[in-house]
Amino acid sequence: MDARYWQSLISLEGGPYGYTLYFLKRGYVMQIPLGLKASADLRQVKDRLQYKPEVFEFFTAESDFTNDGLKRLQVAIEEVKAAGIKQIVLHHPMRYRDTFTELIAPQEQCRELYYFIDKSTNDLLQLAFDYNLQVLVHGSYSRQTQTFISMYPNLKAAQAAAFKRLDYFKQLGQVHIMFENSISPIFYYGEQDSDEEILAKNYRLAFDTSHCFIKVKANNEKLLASLTRLKDQIVHYHLVDSYGQTHDSLTLGQGLIDWRRVLPRLNPAATSIYEINLKDQLDASEQVKSHEYLLNLL
Repeated sequence: MDARYWQSLISLEGGPYGYTLYFLKRGYVMQIPLGLKASADLRQVKDRLQYKPEVFEFFTAESDFTNDGLKRLQVAIEEVKAAGIKQIVLHHPMRYRDTFTELIAPQEQCRELYYFIDKSTNDLLQLAFDYNLQVLVHGSYSRQTQTFISMYPNLKAAQAAAFKRLDYFKQLGQVHIMFENSISPIFYYGEQDSDEEILAKNYRLAFDTSHCFIKVKANNEKLLASLTRLKDQIVHYHLVDSYGQTHDSLTLGQGLIDWRRVLPRLNPAATSIYEINLKDQLDASEQVKSHEYLLNLL
């Protein structure tokens, strides 16, 4: 039978929202389950659960790492697990007070931030080991990164510090931790040299499509090449559209990413969610519309 037939055959399973997208490519089945994101706010959790997702990602904030905050997060995790969802990811907090949680923050100059990054990662990993979850940590951010880079003799020294921290967290989290790309010069995907350096570390990777697309300046060919290079070490995707200029977090189909070509390059063993900007955090419509876009694409 013509290979093009197998590349285009699709079937759907699920209810009106809880679809899993399946398509056959050269004799094997790839699936893209519905993956949604929310905070530990049970109103948000309830909204997401109505769509029957198979993957659930919690974003966390500084307030989640008090004793009461961790209890609320634990309750939310149990609510999601009670709904039968087994694939759950805990996203490390983006900020401590008004500062991004940059892994290169030096311990001597940024004691509180350094401690918070350690404590919050350990707290999430404890939950991950207890409940068999995944923890996602950003290798870097971008908006304040240059401030932290300036605390080092040069960029290379700052990158070495980032890898040292990532190596430590890799050992600590084992199969329960993954690292996400940014658009900063510290930890990013999209160029062959940097991708190969990351591959050599044998990290479990989270691939944010919009971050890579922005880093390569809206070049679909470079995005596709990076997806292919890193594929075997990617365990989770943030499927997000973008114009490739700034951090816009668009609904799929509203940006310039070539999703028809992206789909066959995804690791079929990885999970994914739609990390889309929402007008209302109690309404996941933009995330669900992104999934519907993929359902209707092929």
